[in-house]
Amino acid sequence: EVQLVESGGGSVQPGGSLRLSCVGSGFTFSLVAMGWARQGPGKGLEWVSQIHANGALTYYEDSVKGRFTISRDNAANTLYLQLDSLQIEDTAMYYCVKFSSSGYYLENPSRFPRGQGTLVTVSS
Repeated sequence: EVQLVESGGGSVQPGGSLRLSCVGSGFTFSLVAMGWARQGPGKGLEWVSQIHANGALTYYEDSVKGRFTISRDNAANTLYLQLDSLQIEDTAMYYCVKFSSSGYYLENPSRFPRGQGTLVTVSS
């Protein structure tokens, strides 16, 4: 059974930082691409970032480029998302998403397995 467990969310002021983690189990973590998606208040689920199985290729949604960094530790079955320079608009539930192959693609994130999410709240 695929399990994705996120952690690291919290409440921060604008300009603050957080580091999200996601531990995957029930599948061979090192063989599949992974991603982070988010759903803000009153919004749909949207991609934030994605990373190839080998960690060499990454994708970022335009609004987070230069502020967020995705990475992975395949030995620890863990996916990370470093969130810096957080903005109020980044407030959302953040989900770890698993692809079915080594490469990633921009299909609707709702189509892929995801965890329960970790809440990020940015407010002054």
